[in-house]
Amino acid sequence: MRKLKTGLVQQANTADIQTNIRKLEVNIRDCASQGAQLIVLQELHNGLYFCQTENTACFDWGETIPGPSTDFFGRLANELGVVLVLSLFEKRAPGLYHNTAVVIEKDGTIAGKYRKMHIPDDPAYYEKFYFTPGDLGFQPIQTSAGRLGVLVCWDQWYPEAARLMALAGAEMLIYPTAIGWETADAAEEKERQKNAWIISQRGHAIANGLPVVAVNRVGKEADPSGQTQGIQFWGNSFVAGPQGEMIAQASDNQEENLIVEIDFRRSEEVRRWWPFLRDRRIDAYGDLTKRFRD
Repeated sequence: MRKLKTGLVQQANTADIQTNIRKLEVNIRDCASQGAQLIVLQELHNGLYFCQTENTACFDWGETIPGPSTDFFGRLANELGVVLVLSLFEKRAPGLYHNTAVVIEKDGTIAGKYRKMHIPDDPAYYEKFYFTPGDLGFQPIQTSAGRLGVLVCWDQWYPEAARLMALAGAEMLIYPTAIGWETADAAEEKERQKNAWIISQRGHAIANGLPVVAVNRVGKEADPSGQTQGIQFWGNSFVAGPQGEMIAQASDNQEENLIVEIDFRRSEEVRRWWPFLRDRRIDAYGDLTKRFRD
């Protein structure tokens, strides 16, 4: 029964990792100076989105957890007294890597992590080459900012993931993201894609009676292979309330820090009006564990 100031860092990256990290630090400090208690960063925020091609040299960018990034951002979280949601390329063992979100508590310790469960394999998004599917399940992470249902990018298209986080007691759903347009697509197709991304996540908010925080990157990132025209990341980071109402939304082409106050009392009120969890027919959902009903 409280309110939580949340910061969303929507950033454009370069190939210089240290420059990106310094910019992240500036943005995190800016959010903290505006009262943010929870600050969420975009997917794979330290560098470029390297999954546009399959290149074994990119595995050199993986890091352990704990490791350099959790140490650096942990010190920053402790200094500022904020909870941070990171998104890292985790090296678990040689040949075993994950796309992993890490939650840093305000004292700088690791509160928990989530390994991305749904891994795409599409033109310009060759993530199956790099990432092993997660094995930690859909478990909220307990923090001083609340029970955070952290998921990652491609997970945001799956209602099952959002539902399982809600059933496990998540107080909000959080999606660090890296998604954009292939620049050759027609304007109408671009608009359909962006709207589908927004609508899907607003639907998760409604179906589960929870606020949703989605943080995307912006900027144009070239395809190193030259086979496509690269990705124009569409930004539009946003916070939706438990009825899907849009509380705040960033632009599609500018770096921005959003500061949004989330009122957790709204979830309690909405779930009383719309008791979707009460009316679920769990006795009839067994076929959900099948790939397809022939």
